[in-house]
Amino acid sequence: MRSSGFRRTCTAAIASALALTGLAACSSDSGNDANGKTQFTVNCEPPKSAKIDRKSFEDDIATFKKANPDLDLVAHDAFPCQDPKTFDAKLAGGQMENVFYTYFTDAQHVIGINQAADITSYVKDMKGYSDIQQSLRDVYSKDGKVYGVPRTNYSMGLLYNKKLFTQAGLDPNKPPATWEEVRAAAKKIAALGNGTVGYADYSAQNQGGWHFTAEMYSQGGDIVTPDGKKGAVDSPEGKAVLQNLKDMRWADNSMGTKQLLILNDVQQMMGSGKLGMYISAPDNIPILVKEKGGNYDDLALAPMPGGKGTLAGGDGYMFKKKDTPAQIKAGLKWLEAQTNTPGSGLNDWKRASELKAPVGLPEPRLWTGATDAKDQELKKQYANVPVANYQPFLDGSQQLTLKLEPPQAQQIYSVLDGAVSAVLTKKDADIDQLLKDAQSKIDGILARG
Repeated sequence: MRSSGFRRTCTAAIASALALTGLAACSSDSGNDANGKTQFTVNCEPPKSAKIDRKSFEDDIATFKKANPDLDLVAHDAFPCQDPKTFDAKLAGGQMENVFYTYFTDAQHVIGINQAADITSYVKDMKGYSDIQQSLRDVYSKDGKVYGVPRTNYSMGLLYNKKLFTQAGLDPNKPPATWEEVRAAAKKIAALGNGTVGYADYSAQNQGGWHFTAEMYSQGGDIVTPDGKKGAVDSPEGKAVLQNLKDMRWADNSMGTKQLLILNDVQQMMGSGKLGMYISAPDNIPILVKEKGGNYDDLALAPMPGGKGTLAGGDGYMFKKKDTPAQIKAGLKWLEAQTNTPGSGLNDWKRASELKAPVGLPEPRLWTGATDAKDQELKKQYANVPVANYQPFLDGSQQLTLKLEPPQAQQIYSVLDGAVSAVLTKKDADIDQLLKDAQSKIDGILARG
């Protein structure tokens, strides 16, 4: 999921507010600096500790300023790009950057509390904007008005170990397409013995609820009702998710005995070559190789089993409510170069390949049409990972319904953690009762808003 050169003396009152919100510098509402240039701030510059990413970002700023001498871009570094502890306070205090980073799940909240600028009349002139997938543009829109620009997106799929598939007598080029096939493959992989686990899942620190949601979407179910007012987990789809996990854990013994796993646990298992499958976004793959001992050749990705849907997410940029028209235009010009042009900024695949960053992963896939075609062409040209391993994911995910996280996601995930952990740690867990209790608690969370 930055220190800038901008220095200005703040009043004591503003300095106090900045200390509370964690903002490192002040900005002027006028949008003009001492030289008469349009000044605007952006966040999410990589921290100094990420030397390669930091230098690339600074190089992009230098290129942008040279091409736009009338604009004065000031970047603020941040890690993570958004701190949930200070995000709302910065918005309410007017201390947010002119162009600020948000998760998809933040967008409607920011719009709802009237803290985002309406950029509808400006974004039509942004190169490539109309090629961004409509479902992603909708994340930052409401009532026909546009309030932000998507930056990256992801969706969940089934990450699997081709080497273990081969050893278990499975076809590594035909990954499971249904949860029944996942269960059958997991059983064969676990039968290899020597501590090998067929399928693993999270069940702690809200991560179990997150994966339950993805698996629910894959079955065609939902976590809340369409109006967002009631829970929807006590359903045939919810029961199918928990029953499948319970069967793999206790009837098949294909999930291992160690449970209450979180992300790092499962990544360690996969990286060490002892795990057959888990659900994941593509961004796990380089982590498994660089940090957990995995091998790109062994790691492949398939679409979510079930064929009906998948959990999707991503991030983007919004604009401060008090931004001037000149600042909005300047910010969009920066985003056009930095996030929305194949071969430039974050999408400079030639530079990424030269810096030994992975090129050729199946996501993000932000665009459609000519812009997407250009991006895919460049990725193919500079690919340094086995792209054939991800082709099933690319082909199959296009047919799935992409669904975002539910409202009050983290609170709901905490509730669902309990249901997932119960079926994985208690052989006699009552699935019907677990779902009934979870739905009641989710109803309470949604009622409180």
